[in-house]
This record gives sequence, structure tokens and C-alpha cells, in this order.
Amino acid sequence: MTCIFCKPDGVVVGENELAYSIRDAFPVSPGHTLVISRRHATTIFDLSAEECQACFELVRSVTVELRAQLKPDGFNIGVNCCRASGQTVMHAHIHVIPRFAGDVANPRGGVRHVISDKGKY
Repeated sequence: MTCIFCKPDGVVVGENELAYSIRDAFPVSPGHTLVISRRHATTIFDLSAEECQACFELVRSVTVELRAQLKPDGFNIGVNCCRASGQTVMHAHIHVIPRFAGDVANPRGGVRHVISDKGKY
């Protein structure tokens, strides 16, 4: 089976030696971008220190670009590691999700809401 991130279909919007970024095919907000390791590894925990650093450097540059283009009010940066967390493409990648004031009724808790009703405090 061919990994869709090993041979990306989407337009590369950013890159460095060890990682690249594309817009998410199923975005949850405008500008939703994926930062993907060039080497096939299942999760970010399988990346070398250099690969992980390259991915997060690209996350930073993607947010700079998205701030200039879309002027979001914030970001969620997310990583799903393994099927139990919701990972569906078994190739290390990081979601950069621009957030806009009012896009949800109450954003408090952010990523804590990945398990329904556990994010309330």
C-alpha cells in the first residue's frame, strides 16, 4: 500500500530539507495545514531529533505565513499518534489549524476537548 504522504498529491506550500507542508484535504478551518516528515515514520516519536526540529521549524514558518494571509486570532497545533488517538494516515504529521474568534461558541480548553466532556473545567 502506498503512503499518501510519501508521494503527496497536494501543492507543497512550504518545505525544508527534512519536512514539507501542504494544505489539509479536509480542512477544519481556512488555512488548515499539515507539516509532514519527508522520511516515512509512523509518529513524531519515531522521528530523529533533527527531523522533529525541522518539522517544528516548519510549523513556525507556516504560522507566520498564515498570520500574514488570513489574520487568524489563534492556532491549534495538533498531533495524533497511533489509531487510539485518531491517527488515520500512519506517517508522522502535525496539524496547524488557524482559529478565528467566534468559530466555536466556547473555545476554552482547546485540545482538551479531544475526549468529549473531559475538557470542561
